[in-house]
Amino acid sequence: MKILFVYPRFQRHAEAHPELKQWVPMNEYLGSPSLGIAMMAAVTPDDIVLEFRDDRLSPADVPTDADVVAFSFFTAAASRGLELGDYFRAQGKKTIAGGIFPTMMPDECASHFDSVVIGEGEPVWAQVIADVRKGQLQPRYKATEIQSLAALPLPRVDLYIDKEAGSFHPDDYPVQLSRGCPLNCQACALPTSMTTSMRDFHLDHVVGQLEQLAKEGKRACLTEDTSWFPGSAAKKLKALFERIVARGAPATISYIGISMPMILATGKPMLDLAKKAGVDMFYLVGGFDPVTKQAFTGKDPKALSRAYEAIAKSLDAGIEPYTSFLLGNEDDDEGTVDRMLEFAAKSGITKAEFAIFTPYPGTPAWFRLLKEDRILDRTWSHYNDANCVFQPKNMTVEQVTQGYLRLWREFYAGKNFQDRCVAERTIQF
Repeated sequence: MKILFVYPRFQRHAEAHPELKQWVPMNEYLGSPSLGIAMMAAVTPDDIVLEFRDDRLSPADVPTDADVVAFSFFTAAASRGLELGDYFRAQGKKTIAGGIFPTMMPDECASHFDSVVIGEGEPVWAQVIADVRKGQLQPRYKATEIQSLAALPLPRVDLYIDKEAGSFHPDDYPVQLSRGCPLNCQACALPTSMTTSMRDFHLDHVVGQLEQLAKEGKRACLTEDTSWFPGSAAKKLKALFERIVARGAPATISYIGISMPMILATGKPMLDLAKKAGVDMFYLVGGFDPVTKQAFTGKDPKALSRAYEAIAKSLDAGIEPYTSFLLGNEDDDEGTVDRMLEFAAKSGITKAEFAIFTPYPGTPAWFRLLKEDRILDRTWSHYNDANCVFQPKNMTVEQVTQGYLRLWREFYAGKNFQDRCVAERTIQF
Protein backbone atom coordinates (compact mmCIF):
# COMPACT_ATOMS: atom_id res chain seq x y z
CA MET A 1 0.00 0.00 0.00
CA LYS A 2 1.12 3.56 -0.70
CA ILE A 3 0.05 6.74 1.08
CA LEU A 4 0.50 10.20 -0.39
CA PHE A 5 0.63 12.94 2.26
CA VAL A 6 -0.36 16.39 1.01
CA TYR A 7 0.21 19.78 2.65
CA PRO A 8 -2.17 22.22 0.88
CA ARG A 9 -1.01 25.70 0.03
CA PHE A 10 -2.49 28.82 1.59
CA GLN A 11 -2.41 32.51 0.84
CA ARG A 12 0.43 34.31 2.57
CA HIS A 13 0.19 37.91 3.70
CA ALA A 14 2.19 39.21 0.75
CA GLU A 15 0.01 37.24 -1.65
CA ALA A 16 -3.11 38.81 -0.19
CA HIS A 17 -1.45 42.23 -0.24
CA PRO A 18 1.37 42.35 -2.83
CA GLU A 19 2.26 45.91 -1.80
CA LEU A 20 3.86 44.45 1.33
CA LYS A 21 6.77 43.29 -0.79
CA GLN A 22 7.66 46.94 -1.39
CA TRP A 23 8.11 47.65 2.30
CA VAL A 24 9.13 44.49 4.11
CA PRO A 25 12.57 42.84 3.88
CA MET A 26 12.16 39.19 3.00
CA ASN A 27 14.30 36.70 1.19
CA GLU A 28 12.54 33.74 2.74
CA TYR A 29 8.94 34.15 3.78
CA LEU A 30 7.76 30.60 3.17
CA GLY A 31 8.37 28.56 6.29
CA SER A 32 8.46 24.81 6.64
CA PRO A 33 5.29 22.70 6.94
CA SER A 34 3.79 22.01 10.34
CA LEU A 35 4.64 18.77 12.15
CA GLY A 36 1.26 17.10 11.55
CA ILE A 37 2.26 15.07 8.51
CA ALA A 38 5.75 14.36 9.86
CA MET A 39 4.23 12.85 13.01
CA MET A 40 1.70 10.73 11.12
CA ALA A 41 4.44 9.46 8.83
CA ALA A 42 6.47 8.49 11.89
CA VAL A 43 3.71 6.20 13.19
CA THR A 44 2.93 4.66 9.79
CA PRO A 45 3.97 0.97 9.44
CA ASP A 46 7.26 0.37 7.64
CA ASP A 47 5.65 -1.76 4.92
CA ILE A 48 3.71 1.24 3.59
CA VAL A 49 5.34 3.37 0.90
CA LEU A 50 5.18 7.10 1.63
CA GLU A 51 5.12 10.09 -0.69
CA PHE A 52 4.90 13.74 0.31
CA ARG A 53 3.76 16.73 -1.74
CA ASP A 54 4.07 20.31 -0.59
CA ASP A 55 1.39 22.09 -2.58
CA ARG A 56 3.07 25.43 -1.86
CA LEU A 57 6.10 24.44 -3.92
CA SER A 58 4.35 22.78 -6.85
CA PRO A 59 0.69 21.94 -7.49
CA ALA A 60 -0.31 18.73 -5.72
CA ASP A 61 -3.24 18.01 -8.03
CA VAL A 62 -1.43 15.73 -10.44
CA PRO A 63 -2.04 11.97 -10.76
CA THR A 64 -0.50 9.59 -8.23
CA ASP A 65 -0.14 5.82 -7.92
CA ALA A 66 -0.89 6.07 -4.19
CA ASP A 67 -3.84 4.11 -2.81
CA VAL A 68 -4.61 6.72 -0.14
CA VAL A 69 -4.18 10.49 -0.08
CA ALA A 70 -3.98 11.98 3.42
CA PHE A 71 -4.16 15.70 4.15
CA SER A 72 -3.30 17.88 7.12
CA PHE A 73 -4.37 21.51 7.03
CA PHE A 74 -5.42 24.49 9.08
CA THR A 75 -8.09 27.08 8.31
CA ALA A 76 -6.12 29.27 5.89
CA ALA A 77 -5.41 26.21 3.74
CA ALA A 78 -8.93 24.79 3.96
CA SER A 79 -10.22 26.16 0.65
CA ARG A 80 -7.35 24.51 -1.20
CA GLY A 81 -7.56 21.37 0.94
CA LEU A 82 -11.23 20.83 0.07
CA GLU A 83 -10.44 21.41 -3.60
CA LEU A 84 -7.65 18.83 -3.52
CA GLY A 85 -9.88 16.37 -1.70
CA ASP A 86 -12.38 16.58 -4.55
CA TYR A 87 -9.62 16.16 -7.12
CA PHE A 88 -8.17 12.97 -5.66
CA ARG A 89 -11.59 11.45 -4.97
CA ALA A 90 -12.39 11.97 -8.63
CA GLN A 91 -9.20 10.03 -9.38
CA GLY A 92 -10.62 7.09 -7.42
CA LYS A 93 -8.33 7.52 -4.41
CA LYS A 94 -9.33 7.10 -0.80
CA THR A 95 -8.96 10.47 0.89
CA ILE A 96 -8.44 11.31 4.56
CA ALA A 97 -8.43 14.78 6.15
CA GLY A 98 -6.89 15.70 9.49
CA GLY A 99 -5.51 18.72 11.25
CA ILE A 100 -6.99 21.79 12.90
CA PHE A 101 -9.67 22.69 10.35
CA PRO A 102 -11.07 19.15 9.90
CA THR A 103 -11.12 18.84 13.70
CA MET A 104 -13.04 22.09 14.10
CA MET A 105 -15.27 21.74 11.03
CA PRO A 106 -15.76 18.02 10.27
CA ASP A 107 -19.15 18.57 8.65
CA GLU A 108 -17.58 21.10 6.25
CA CYS A 109 -15.04 18.47 5.22
CA ALA A 110 -17.32 15.44 5.08
CA SER A 111 -18.49 15.90 1.50
CA HIS A 112 -14.93 16.37 0.19
CA PHE A 113 -13.16 13.41 1.82
CA ASP A 114 -13.88 9.77 2.45
CA SER A 115 -12.81 10.10 6.06
CA VAL A 116 -12.15 12.83 8.62
CA VAL A 117 -9.85 12.41 11.62
CA ILE A 118 -10.94 14.60 14.53
CA GLY A 119 -8.32 15.65 17.06
CA GLU A 120 -4.92 14.03 17.46
CA GLY A 121 -4.25 11.49 14.76
CA GLU A 122 -1.79 9.10 16.38
CA PRO A 123 -4.30 7.28 18.62
CA VAL A 124 -6.48 6.28 15.65
CA TRP A 125 -3.98 6.03 12.79
CA ALA A 126 -3.36 2.29 13.20
CA GLN A 127 -7.11 1.69 13.01
CA VAL A 128 -7.44 3.94 9.97
CA ILE A 129 -4.77 1.97 8.14
CA ALA A 130 -6.27 -1.36 9.19
CA ASP A 131 -9.67 -0.26 7.89
CA VAL A 132 -8.16 0.88 4.58
CA ARG A 133 -6.52 -2.52 4.14
CA LYS A 134 -9.89 -4.21 4.76
CA GLY A 135 -11.76 -1.81 2.48
CA GLN A 136 -13.77 -0.57 5.47
CA LEU A 137 -12.63 3.03 5.89
CA GLN A 138 -15.00 4.83 8.26
CA PRO A 139 -16.29 8.36 7.62
CA ARG A 140 -14.94 9.65 10.96
CA TYR A 141 -12.35 8.75 13.53
CA LYS A 142 -11.89 10.35 16.93
CA ALA A 143 -9.64 9.18 19.73
CA THR A 144 -11.39 8.09 22.90
CA GLU A 145 -8.26 8.61 25.01
CA ILE A 146 -5.70 11.42 25.21
CA GLN A 147 -2.50 10.54 23.39
CA SER A 148 0.42 9.72 25.66
CA LEU A 149 3.58 11.36 24.35
CA ALA A 150 5.94 8.94 26.06
CA ALA A 151 6.12 6.37 23.28
CA LEU A 152 5.89 8.60 20.21
CA PRO A 153 8.81 8.43 17.76
CA LEU A 154 10.62 11.45 16.35
CA PRO A 155 8.72 13.21 13.57
CA ARG A 156 9.75 12.32 10.01
CA VAL A 157 10.98 15.80 9.09
CA ASP A 158 13.19 14.12 6.50
CA LEU A 159 10.09 13.97 4.30
CA TYR A 160 10.05 17.76 4.24
CA ILE A 161 13.77 18.31 3.90
CA ASP A 162 13.98 15.88 0.97
CA LYS A 163 11.38 18.01 -0.81
CA GLU A 164 13.35 21.24 -0.59
CA ALA A 165 13.73 22.57 -4.10
CA GLY A 166 14.63 25.70 -5.97
CA SER A 167 14.78 28.73 -3.71
CA PHE A 168 12.87 27.00 -0.91
CA HIS A 169 15.38 26.34 1.82
CA PRO A 170 13.69 27.23 5.11
CA ASP A 171 16.06 28.32 7.80
CA ASP A 172 14.23 26.54 10.59
CA TYR A 173 11.83 23.71 11.32
CA PRO A 174 9.41 23.34 14.23
CA VAL A 175 10.30 21.42 17.37
CA GLN A 176 7.43 20.36 19.60
CA LEU A 177 7.91 20.61 23.36
CA SER A 178 4.38 19.82 24.48
CA ARG A 179 0.76 19.45 23.47
CA GLY A 180 -2.46 20.87 24.85
CA CYS A 181 -3.33 23.97 26.82
CA PRO A 182 -5.64 24.54 29.81
CA LEU A 183 -6.38 28.14 28.85
CA ASN A 184 -9.31 29.35 26.78
CA CYS A 185 -7.98 32.21 24.65
CA GLN A 186 -10.58 33.70 22.32
CA ALA A 187 -8.98 32.90 18.98
CA CYS A 188 -6.95 29.79 19.82
CA ALA A 189 -7.80 26.30 18.58
CA LEU A 190 -5.18 24.47 20.65
CA PRO A 191 -7.39 23.35 23.57
CA THR A 192 -9.81 21.73 21.11
CA SER A 193 -7.36 20.29 18.60
CA MET A 194 -4.78 19.14 21.18
CA THR A 195 -7.03 18.93 24.29
CA THR A 196 -6.95 20.98 27.49
CA SER A 197 -4.56 18.48 29.04
CA MET A 198 -1.06 19.93 28.78
CA ARG A 199 1.44 17.14 28.15
CA ASP A 200 5.20 17.49 27.81
CA PHE A 201 7.44 15.47 25.56
CA HIS A 202 10.24 13.71 27.41
CA LEU A 203 13.45 15.70 27.48
CA ASP A 204 15.26 13.04 25.43
CA HIS A 205 12.60 13.32 22.74
CA VAL A 206 13.00 17.09 22.49
CA VAL A 207 16.78 16.78 22.35
CA GLY A 208 16.33 14.14 19.64
CA GLN A 209 14.26 16.58 17.60
CA LEU A 210 16.97 19.22 17.96
CA GLU A 211 19.73 16.80 17.02
CA GLN A 212 18.06 15.47 13.89
CA LEU A 213 17.62 19.03 12.63
CA ALA A 214 21.22 19.93 13.50
CA LYS A 215 22.44 16.98 11.43
CA GLU A 216 20.61 18.43 8.44
CA GLY A 217 22.08 21.88 9.07
CA LYS A 218 18.70 23.29 10.14
CA ARG A 219 17.77 25.47 13.05
CA ALA A 220 14.89 24.76 15.39
CA CYS A 221 11.95 27.00 16.16
CA LEU A 222 10.35 26.21 19.51
CA THR A 223 6.98 27.69 18.79
CA GLU A 224 4.89 26.96 21.90
CA ASP A 225 4.72 29.87 24.28
CA THR A 226 3.00 27.45 26.69
CA SER A 227 6.49 26.13 27.51
CA TRP A 228 6.98 29.21 29.72
CA PHE A 229 3.92 28.50 31.88
CA PRO A 230 4.82 28.65 35.57
CA GLY A 231 5.27 25.28 37.25
CA SER A 232 6.22 22.02 35.57
CA ALA A 233 6.37 23.44 32.04
CA ALA A 234 8.92 26.09 32.97
CA LYS A 235 10.92 23.55 34.98
CA LYS A 236 11.13 21.25 31.97
CA LEU A 237 12.14 24.13 29.73
CA LYS A 238 14.87 24.98 32.22
CA ALA A 239 16.02 21.36 32.17
CA LEU A 240 16.19 21.50 28.37
CA PHE A 241 18.32 24.63 28.43
CA GLU A 242 20.59 23.06 31.06
CA ARG A 243 21.00 19.93 28.93
CA ILE A 244 21.95 22.05 25.93
CA VAL A 245 24.44 24.14 27.90
CA ALA A 246 25.99 21.01 29.42
CA ARG A 247 26.86 19.79 25.91
CA GLY A 248 29.31 22.66 25.67
CA ALA A 249 27.75 24.36 22.66
CA PRO A 250 24.52 26.28 22.15
CA ALA A 251 21.75 24.69 20.15
CA THR A 252 20.87 26.00 16.70
CA ILE A 253 17.64 27.66 17.80
CA SER A 254 15.99 30.20 15.52
CA TYR A 255 13.48 31.45 18.09
CA ILE A 256 11.23 30.37 20.94
CA GLY A 257 7.66 31.46 21.53
CA ILE A 258 6.75 33.61 24.53
CA SER A 259 4.38 36.41 25.59
CA MET A 260 4.87 39.64 27.51
CA PRO A 261 3.36 38.33 30.77
CA MET A 262 5.67 35.33 30.56
CA ILE A 263 8.73 37.54 30.07
CA LEU A 264 7.67 39.61 33.05
CA ALA A 265 7.21 36.46 35.16
CA THR A 266 10.57 34.97 34.18
CA GLY A 267 13.58 35.65 36.37
CA LYS A 268 16.88 36.93 35.03
CA PRO A 269 18.72 33.62 35.72
CA MET A 270 16.28 31.78 33.43
CA LEU A 271 16.64 34.38 30.69
CA ASP A 272 20.43 34.20 30.98
CA LEU A 273 20.23 30.41 30.75
CA ALA A 274 18.08 30.63 27.63
CA LYS A 275 20.65 32.93 26.05
CA LYS A 276 23.48 30.51 26.88
CA ALA A 277 21.48 27.66 25.34
CA GLY A 278 21.31 29.50 22.02
CA VAL A 279 18.08 31.48 22.25
CA ASP A 280 18.84 34.77 20.51
CA MET A 281 15.27 35.62 19.56
CA PHE A 282 11.83 35.49 21.13
CA TYR A 283 8.78 35.16 18.94
CA LEU A 284 6.72 37.49 21.10
CA VAL A 285 3.02 36.76 20.59
CA GLY A 286 0.70 39.70 21.18
CA GLY A 287 -3.00 40.47 21.22
CA PHE A 288 -4.24 37.60 23.39
CA ASP A 289 -2.83 38.25 26.85
CA PRO A 290 -3.99 40.88 29.40
CA VAL A 291 -0.99 43.10 28.72
CA THR A 292 -1.06 43.41 24.93
CA LYS A 293 -4.85 43.38 24.65
CA GLN A 294 -4.95 46.62 26.67
CA ALA A 295 -1.58 48.30 26.17
CA PHE A 296 -2.49 50.00 22.88
CA THR A 297 -6.07 51.03 23.60
CA GLY A 298 -5.08 54.34 25.21
CA LYS A 299 -7.09 53.43 28.29
CA ASP A 300 -4.65 51.41 30.41
CA PRO A 301 -1.33 53.17 31.20
CA LYS A 302 -0.35 50.32 33.51
CA ALA A 303 -0.61 47.74 30.71
CA LEU A 304 1.42 49.99 28.42
CA SER A 305 4.09 50.42 31.09
CA ARG A 306 4.28 46.65 31.54
CA ALA A 307 4.65 46.22 27.78
CA TYR A 308 7.65 48.57 27.77
CA GLU A 309 9.07 46.67 30.72
CA ALA A 310 8.76 43.34 28.91
CA ILE A 311 10.63 44.59 25.83
CA ALA A 312 13.35 46.16 27.98
CA LYS A 313 13.77 42.93 29.93
CA SER A 314 14.15 40.92 26.73
CA LEU A 315 16.70 43.35 25.29
CA ASP A 316 18.65 43.44 28.56
CA ALA A 317 18.96 39.65 28.34
CA GLY A 318 20.40 39.98 24.83
CA ILE A 319 17.38 38.27 23.27
CA GLU A 320 15.73 40.05 20.35
CA PRO A 321 11.95 40.45 20.80
CA TYR A 322 10.52 39.67 17.35
CA THR A 323 7.12 41.11 18.21
CA SER A 324 3.73 40.18 16.74
CA PHE A 325 1.08 42.90 16.97
CA LEU A 326 -2.61 42.02 16.58
CA LEU A 327 -5.09 44.60 15.28
CA GLY A 328 -8.87 44.24 15.57
CA ASN A 329 -9.48 43.31 19.20
CA GLU A 330 -12.73 44.53 20.75
CA ASP A 331 -11.12 47.55 22.44
CA ASP A 332 -9.06 48.62 19.42
CA ASP A 333 -9.98 51.83 17.62
CA GLU A 334 -8.51 54.10 14.94
CA GLY A 335 -5.86 55.34 17.36
CA THR A 336 -4.52 51.85 18.05
CA VAL A 337 -2.29 51.91 14.97
CA ASP A 338 -0.56 55.12 16.07
CA ARG A 339 -0.11 53.78 19.57
CA MET A 340 1.42 50.53 18.29
CA LEU A 341 3.84 52.38 16.03
CA GLU A 342 4.83 54.75 18.81
CA PHE A 343 5.41 51.83 21.17
CA ALA A 344 7.54 49.98 18.62
CA ALA A 345 9.69 53.07 18.01
CA LYS A 346 10.18 54.00 21.66
CA SER A 347 10.72 50.47 22.99
CA GLY A 348 13.53 49.66 20.57
CA ILE A 349 11.83 46.84 18.67
CA THR A 350 13.69 46.26 15.39
CA LYS A 351 11.68 43.37 14.01
CA ALA A 352 7.92 43.00 14.08
CA GLU A 353 5.01 41.44 12.27
CA PHE A 354 1.41 42.58 12.15
CA ALA A 355 -1.79 40.55 11.96
CA ILE A 356 -5.53 41.07 11.87
CA PHE A 357 -7.61 39.42 14.58
CA THR A 358 -9.20 36.33 13.03
CA PRO A 359 -12.06 34.30 14.57
CA TYR A 360 -10.96 30.82 13.52
CA PRO A 361 -13.78 28.28 13.19
CA GLY A 362 -14.42 26.36 16.38
CA THR A 363 -12.75 28.87 18.70
CA PRO A 364 -14.57 30.86 21.38
CA ALA A 365 -14.34 33.99 19.22
CA TRP A 366 -15.94 32.15 16.31
CA PHE A 367 -18.96 31.07 18.32
CA ARG A 368 -19.33 34.48 19.97
CA LEU A 369 -19.20 36.39 16.69
CA LEU A 370 -21.53 33.89 15.04
CA LYS A 371 -24.05 34.52 17.81
CA GLU A 372 -23.64 38.25 17.33
CA ASP A 373 -24.00 37.89 13.53
CA ARG A 374 -20.62 39.54 12.97
CA ILE A 375 -18.97 36.92 10.74
CA LEU A 376 -18.85 38.53 7.29
CA ASP A 377 -16.75 36.13 5.23
CA ARG A 378 -16.54 32.34 5.10
CA THR A 379 -13.98 32.08 2.35
CA TRP A 380 -11.47 30.03 4.30
CA SER A 381 -8.46 31.24 2.32
CA HIS A 382 -9.14 34.68 3.79
CA TYR A 383 -8.60 33.35 7.33
CA ASN A 384 -4.87 34.00 7.21
CA ASP A 385 -4.49 36.97 9.61
CA ALA A 386 -4.26 39.33 6.62
CA ASN A 387 -7.98 39.89 5.97
CA CYS A 388 -10.75 41.23 8.18
CA VAL A 389 -13.46 38.56 7.99
CA PHE A 390 -15.72 39.91 10.74
CA GLN A 391 -17.33 43.19 11.76
CA PRO A 392 -15.02 44.88 14.28
CA LYS A 393 -16.58 46.58 17.30
CA ASN A 394 -15.08 50.07 17.08
CA MET A 395 -13.72 50.20 13.54
CA THR A 396 -14.87 49.45 10.02
CA VAL A 397 -13.46 46.55 8.03
CA GLU A 398 -11.69 49.05 5.79
CA GLN A 399 -10.15 50.84 8.75
CA VAL A 400 -8.76 47.58 10.10
CA THR A 401 -7.38 46.58 6.71
CA GLN A 402 -5.78 49.94 6.02
CA GLY A 403 -4.46 50.11 9.57
CA TYR A 404 -2.85 46.70 9.16
CA LEU A 405 -1.14 47.80 5.94
CA ARG A 406 -0.06 51.06 7.52
CA LEU A 407 1.57 49.19 10.41
CA TRP A 408 3.72 47.19 8.03
CA ARG A 409 4.52 50.19 5.86
CA GLU A 410 5.40 52.69 8.55
CA PHE A 411 7.27 50.29 10.80
CA TYR A 412 9.66 49.39 7.98
CA ALA A 413 9.62 52.69 6.07
CA GLY A 414 12.57 55.04 6.20
CA LYS A 415 14.97 52.41 7.47
CA ASN A 416 17.66 50.55 5.62
CA PHE A 417 16.81 46.84 5.60
CA GLN A 418 20.10 46.09 7.31
CA ASP A 419 19.08 48.42 10.13
CA ARG A 420 15.82 46.56 10.57
CA CYS A 421 17.05 42.96 10.37
CA VAL A 422 19.75 41.24 12.34
CA ALA A 423 22.38 39.53 10.13
CA GLU A 424 20.61 37.53 7.46
CA ARG A 425 17.45 37.06 9.53
CA THR A 426 14.36 37.74 7.45
CA ILE A 427 10.70 38.24 8.12
CA GLN A 428 8.56 35.14 7.59
CA PHE A 429 4.86 35.76 7.06
